[in-house]
Amino acid sequence: MNALNKRMVDISDGLEDVPVLCKDPITPTFKYCPDNVQGPGCAVDPSEVTLPGCSCLSRSCCPESCSCLQTGGQAYHATGALLDLNRTGSDYSSPVFECNALCSCSDSCSNRVVQKGLQLSLEVFHTSNKGWGVRTLQQIPRGTFVCEYAGEVVSFVEARGRQLSQSAEENNYIIAVVEHAGSGSVTETFVDPTRVGNVGRFLNHSCQPNLVMVPVRVHSVVPSLALFAARDVRTEEELTFDYSGGCRKQQPAETTTTQSPAVAEASRPNGQQRKPCRCGAEKCTGFLPLDLSILY
Repeated sequence: MNALNKRMVDISDGLEDVPVLCKDPITPTFKYCPDNVQGPGCAVDPSEVTLPGCSCLSRSCCPESCSCLQTGGQAYHATGALLDLNRTGSDYSSPVFECNALCSCSDSCSNRVVQKGLQLSLEVFHTSNKGWGVRTLQQIPRGTFVCEYAGEVVSFVEARGRQLSQSAEENNYIIAVVEHAGSGSVTETFVDPTRVGNVGRFLNHSCQPNLVMVPVRVHSVVPSLALFAARDVRTEEELTFDYSGGCRKQQPAETTTTQSPAVAEASRPNGQQRKPCRCGAEKCTGFLPLDLSILY
């Protein structure tokens, strides 16, 4: 660890394999947790293993014989990079299913990426005009898993109640992911890192982000909201993602994912003004994404 890192503190308090660094004091308004936890109204504990495992005995699974890969398709390169970065960037998206605790394959299987947790050196820092932000202390190749957006998994009713109870000055951290799997099947996941969360809660929005969010199922039917590098990212570059998910809400033919806005976007029915976007992108829309669907 260099001299700069020695002056910083680990806000994860050792819960991550790699320290989450910060040199500015953070008011302890939340409990750090690397993974999703069961919140009010959530019927499934995200920590429980609820998905079946494969019976592969090889070091790394093959699509021809692995039940996990046959369910969701091969998602990762042998290096662990996400193969398709457009999974949530168009009308349709296919789910990612990793091998899990019940699988017979080894821990080095290429279909085990998100479950390994944070592997990069990240810093939480004070931006000039957006409050807290996150930047990388190392180069990140395109397709690399960066971190999760983890927090309490709550029901729609709980998520709606939490948003309605917020004041106009409070930040709203709730992400709503809606997955359509054909035949009218819809799965909604609401993640709120306000009280319990990880480094992902400090990520800012950008209209031209360098991260993309993909729901990844590992051990549980509750997806991990995984963030991957959408392009090569430079050392000390701020990490951002699109709070709207970059998807158009249309009736799907296969599987599609849409997201509602997260950090710093408070959606309320009483004439709430849209908040200005300060991402600084060349094609900035001028406002943070706004989605009122969670309130009705």
